[in-house]
Amino acid sequence: QGSARMLTSIDHGNVGMSNLAFLPAAGSYTAGTTLELKALRGAVSARPKEQVTVSESQTSFFGGLGGVCAAVVTAFAAKASSVARRRRVARRAGSSWAKGRNLVGTNTKNSSNEPPKDKKISILGSTGSIGTQTLDICRKHPGLFKPVALAAGRNVKVLLEQVKEFQPDLIACDESVVEEVKAGVAAMKLPNYSPGIMSGQAGQIAVACHKDAKTVVTGIVGCAGLIPTVEAIKAKKDIALANKETLIAGGPVIAPLLEEYGVNMLPVDSEHSAIFQCMQGVPQGGVKKIILTGSGGTFRDLSVDEMKAMDPEELRKRSTTHPNWDMGAKITVDSSTMMNKGLEVIEAHWLYGVDYDNIDVVIHPQSIVHSAIECQDTAILMQTGWPDMRLPILYALTHPARVPAELPNPRDGRNFDDWWKGEGKDGKMSFSKPDLEKYPCIALAYKAGRRGGTMPAILSAANERAVELLLNKTIDFLDIPGVLEKVMEKAEAESKVCLTPSLEDIVEGDRWARDAADVVVAALKK
Repeated sequence: QGSARMLTSIDHGNVGMSNLAFLPAAGSYTAGTTLELKALRGAVSARPKEQVTVSESQTSFFGGLGGVCAAVVTAFAAKASSVARRRRVARRAGSSWAKGRNLVGTNTKNSSNEPPKDKKISILGSTGSIGTQTLDICRKHPGLFKPVALAAGRNVKVLLEQVKEFQPDLIACDESVVEEVKAGVAAMKLPNYSPGIMSGQAGQIAVACHKDAKTVVTGIVGCAGLIPTVEAIKAKKDIALANKETLIAGGPVIAPLLEEYGVNMLPVDSEHSAIFQCMQGVPQGGVKKIILTGSGGTFRDLSVDEMKAMDPEELRKRSTTHPNWDMGAKITVDSSTMMNKGLEVIEAHWLYGVDYDNIDVVIHPQSIVHSAIECQDTAILMQTGWPDMRLPILYALTHPARVPAELPNPRDGRNFDDWWKGEGKDGKMSFSKPDLEKYPCIALAYKAGRRGGTMPAILSAANERAVELLLNKTIDFLDIPGVLEKVMEKAEAESKVCLTPSLEDIVEGDRWARDAADVVVAALKK
């Protein structure tokens, strides 16, 4: 855990008006020469006329500036002339200068909001929640993105619909349905279209490493997305990260790879995208704390005793529904246990290099604030908006640009302007600390993260298996935390925690944890 570092590319440039220097006109000067520097009134705050004496040590410096300084001063003079002219016109009209100005430094290196053009992307998990919403972004912004490779699982119907619409160069699917996919593509009889079709992990890796792709969207759930992501990094592809396990399990391996190959990792997860957006312009060392918000899931208004008194089948059914977000079954169950928030704590540690003691979890039922940061000076910066994954996806694909978009509430089609009216449930926000007796998975995640090594991979894999066992009705909802705790204890007892793991160690830890969860559940059922 001590080797965590900032993995995202935050813009720390300081190019505000207050940082502009005034340069004298170019030429040769002797020591003691007095220069008049005319400040650009209206562009920055400065005295109208300022005198500077050139010392002997500065003489050679100014003498060497030559035409560079002349060009700079000429540009400044043109700006000053333009400003003065507009002000004279405004005064003659008897009105104030109505045109707005940027009075503060924007603290960014980018002076243009130019969106990408025909940016080639690959999608791992194209038929899942992240994949379908990524393609919706491509659909709504023609000319900005071009999906060149899609990897899916066994959802042949949706995959073939995507292939027909976007006609990617390469398709990958589960080995069990590859012949069905080939037949479906052939039956389309699309003119001049003959994509490559692959299956299994080899297909996923090929999609991740497609030669034309600039960015890979990693939407495969679980540790299955780790190896394709590693190969994409080695192929020098930027990563739009939606797969939590990539850093939760693979952080010790992924972090040095990103540095070695010099690629960007941009978060797609709504909470980490929110943190990433809040951090834009905050200098290194300026963040004191990360605050991860979570809705509390479907059981947030029930006490522990009320949950214990409920019918187990009703608990199972409700655990797969979410009050605010539309997500897959596994992620929705994680929200109900709040394991998703615990895993995000580990992810935040790796993404932003923040110590576990400085990462907080807060329950925010309305899901309007998607997360926040506390700066060293106590300022709290929050990112807000509808609970809609399309914005984090869009920002990850277009960063640092802010592309004009229409993203109404995905549930009722309203624009966010309605929320500010404060009618009904709108315009209201509340926050509270989670009850760790009710949500013990949060504490387990902190414990695994602080232990480090392969323990986060073991916890994540055991949780993934426990959710599968819940959904197939082998265990009940309230069994999940106990199963995970027993697997962690078993890992310690059998010395399965490797503190400086390789990729092979992480994959083996993941495999072992799934088997260990089955062993623990078998003992539970006796």
